[in-house]
Amino acid sequence: MGIPPVRPPSITKYLKPYLLKMHFTNKYVSAQVIHTPTATVASSASSQEKALRESMEIQRDVAAAAKIGKILGERLLLKNIPAVSVHLKKEQKYHGKVKAVIDSVVEAGVKLL
Repeated sequence: MGIPPVRPPSITKYLKPYLLKMHFTNKYVSAQVIHTPTATVASSASSQEKALRESMEIQRDVAAAAKIGKILGERLLLKNIPAVSVHLKKEQKYHGKVKAVIDSVVEAGVKLL
């Protein structure tokens, strides 16, 4: 772990403050919100967490993605983060697991930018 990069103000004024990134593997679903000016993780949720593993039957399907989104949304509201923007990778489309995570975050009360 290193020191987060210091970005000049000329760049940070154009960045969205919080960015939602999702990662899907054949076994797990994870999502994290990154504070872009400091390049640090503001909040995260994953199906690999011990408390969640026991409550989920399958840890990689759309239902698991929806549960991860709901938990992440609740954690964001606890940290007073009212809105996030979404970063989709080139191969990700707003469909299936991606849609489940985003919709669950919005249902939890977090706005999308």
